[in-house]
Amino acid sequence: MSAYDNISRLYDPWSRTVLEDIGFYVEHARRSGGPVLELGVGTGRISVPIAAEGIRVVGVDASQGMLEVARERAALASVEVDFRYGDLRDPPVDEQFPLVLIPFRTLLHMQTDADRHAALEAVRRVLAPGGTFVFDVFTPGKEDIAETHGLWLEREPGIFERADWDERNRSLILRVRGPESEAELSLAWLSVPEWRLLLKEHGFAVDHLYGWFDNSPWRGGEDSVWVCSLRDAG
Repeated sequence: MSAYDNISRLYDPWSRTVLEDIGFYVEHARRSGGPVLELGVGTGRISVPIAAEGIRVVGVDASQGMLEVARERAALASVEVDFRYGDLRDPPVDEQFPLVLIPFRTLLHMQTDADRHAALEAVRRVLAPGGTFVFDVFTPGKEDIAETHGLWLEREPGIFERADWDERNRSLILRVRGPESEAELSLAWLSVPEWRLLLKEHGFAVDHLYGWFDNSPWRGGEDSVWVCSLRDAG
């Protein structure tokens, strides 16, 4: 059972103001022409808008609760998305895709080197020759850690979150609590140079590294948005 099952109905209200990345990912989907594979599809926040553009989307997630909400969202939008239950380290897909997405910092749930290697190898397997892999992650700054560590903060009305940071181990326990449900989420981060090295080890070239979803270059900030391709693609 995924921790996200506990907050599947809370997730969209909790993240309702996170809109800045949607247009960015939809634009990459348009450029690819589809089909698109989204790993860590969640409640369909990205995949449903992509499907609304007439682009075929396959979405994989390890939470049945989140997938249930995603199917409801797609039905309300009158679009079709091929939602599948599975782990992004071994996604239940046989075909290859010209675009693979892992939005909203989902790769930070890969907490060990083994997990990260498995995830990137899975992307390599399902990415078509000449295809593009896009994802975003963060590396927290000391100010952000100081302002949030150990505090229950009201993110949205009636929805609270608490971040417990472990700078030595570069890990985060994020607790989310609403009126009727709560969950504890575990994440771990890397530096930008470490992500570069990891991607290189799996044969990826970094075509663009942005600091935000407006395509502004990364200049050392907390957020990093990566657009990659396979170096040895024929």
